[in-house]
Amino acid sequence: MRVSAIFSALCALVPSLAFAAQVPLSSQQHGKPSALTGNDHILPIETLHELLTLHRELVKIESISGNEYRVGWWLVSYLKENGFNVEVQYVGEAEQGENEHMIGGQAQKRFNVFAWPGEKKFTKVLVSSHIDTVPPYIPYSFDTKKDEIWGRGTVDAKGSVAAQVIAVKSLLANSSSSVSADDVSLLFVVGEETGGEGMRSFSNSSLNPGNYSAVVFGEPTESKLVAGHKGMLAFDINVKGKAAHSGYPWLGLSANNVLVEALGIVMALEAGRVNGAELRWSEKYGNTTLNIGKISGGVARNVVAKEANAGITGRLAAGTPDEAKDALLKALSPVITAAEKAGGEVTIEFGDETYGPVDMSCDVEGFECITVNYGTDIPRLKGDHKRYLYGPGSILVAHSDNEAIKVHDLERAVVDYTKLISVAVEN
Repeated sequence: MRVSAIFSALCALVPSLAFAAQVPLSSQQHGKPSALTGNDHILPIETLHELLTLHRELVKIESISGNEYRVGWWLVSYLKENGFNVEVQYVGEAEQGENEHMIGGQAQKRFNVFAWPGEKKFTKVLVSSHIDTVPPYIPYSFDTKKDEIWGRGTVDAKGSVAAQVIAVKSLLANSSSSVSADDVSLLFVVGEETGGEGMRSFSNSSLNPGNYSAVVFGEPTESKLVAGHKGMLAFDINVKGKAAHSGYPWLGLSANNVLVEALGIVMALEAGRVNGAELRWSEKYGNTTLNIGKISGGVARNVVAKEANAGITGRLAAGTPDEAKDALLKALSPVITAAEKAGGEVTIEFGDETYGPVDMSCDVEGFECITVNYGTDIPRLKGDHKRYLYGPGSILVAHSDNEAIKVHDLERAVVDYTKLISVAVEN
């Protein structure tokens, strides 16, 4: 037998050999075997190998929002090879040639991946996560010293995708499991990071029966069950002034000055220092926060700015979006009125996606419950169903340059997802 054949056989038995072979020698552990070869693992070695291989292949394929085509088709192929029925759902107006991505000079359509293992397409429980990531792409790497996997999407959310798939397969392969092939289906969507166009397309389509008993969503939650997350309110402040020479500012109206004054009020409102207007808070979610994420204005240092604008995202801890809008407009009304009297204009443009705090189920024994501040696809899916949110890895590294996940956390996620799905099916 050739050396290569022997090595391939060993890799099939001991996955750490396969992964160590793919990373530079400088990053491999010397003198001490990787923990992957030890006995401190939750999963059987064959299941662990399949989990890590699936996770690796997903992460290796760049899938920044808008460019999910290749990872989507890879996942379709994988699911079909593993016995799932799979349907591709094109997103938006893709059938007419819109919402496409160019690969090799040809337009490729974006799509969600919907899969079910049995005869029933519409099941009692749906398991879902997203296959798109934020930029920039960070290549896959495996740190054998720490048994840690690095790269874009390792946490958010390809860690959840891989663990969910293996969890469903494990449940169906377990003869003592109460979950049958007709109980659970899978949905992996595009565009979660850029407004949720994938989930909205699914929600508004005939693929959504609207009567799931429960939906298990995957996002990084540090292996804890989420009891809810804050709501969302995005808005822009747009200011129109009058241009003039900076040496004669009284001849114009600085849009920058007006915007700065408006943003000062926004910060005061967030801090609760505006009389007669307030943003609500709650014991569960804390304070409502307003993030001034983007500011632009003017054309040159020596020109009184004619236009300026700022983009702001609010995370709502209580109340409705309309209540928050009313508070903002009331607080900003003096600036709006003053600008109009001076010949300018201040407009507040609210984003399309707004929702209040999103409560979720946290009734499964053995899980620590937390709340999170980030948004998810959960409010985008229509229907009266229980909502569970769980996933491996931390949101604190999810969008960073050092996105990484522990092998142990991936393993634990498979076990925890099997428990969540089983409870959802039984209830």
